Amino acid sequence: MAALKTRPTDASVYAFLDGVDNPNRREDARRVIEIMQRTTQEQPRMWGDRIVGFGSYHYRYASGREGDWPLIGLSPGKRNLALYIMPGFDNCQCQALLARLGKHRTGRSCLYVNRLRDIDISVLEELVRQSVAEMRRRYPRTGD
Repeated sequence: MAALKTRPTDASVYAFLDGVDNPNRREDARRVIEIMQRTTQEQPRMWGDRIVGFGSYHYRYASGREGDWPLIGLSPGKRNLALYIMPGFDNCQCQALLARLGKHRTGRSCLYVNRLRDIDISVLEELVRQSVAEMRRRYPRTGD
């Protein structure tokens, strides 16, 4: 089985952010990092060359594939911020929060936001808090 490309690195999160071309997206990413850091009580860390992650969990699929991934993370892309909400949005208890969030779209485990000014930050903070709590419930720490 091929090794995962997206692993934690020692690259500087803030050097990565300094390289984000769009100044508004760069500042929005910094604000989201503050929210995620405060919520997780973890330091931001680069995962691969595009994802800023917080904490980690180990997963194992029935197929035998396994790996590590951040509890929560984000990637400031060219078109939007992608927030990795790892419990996902299928069958989640977060639909009421999403309805109040503001302008966004979702993928399986990604929340896409164009600009933070388009959403309610307090709702985002609650969504992050609930996501992290659910991941910690599903994947209790084993001494990391």
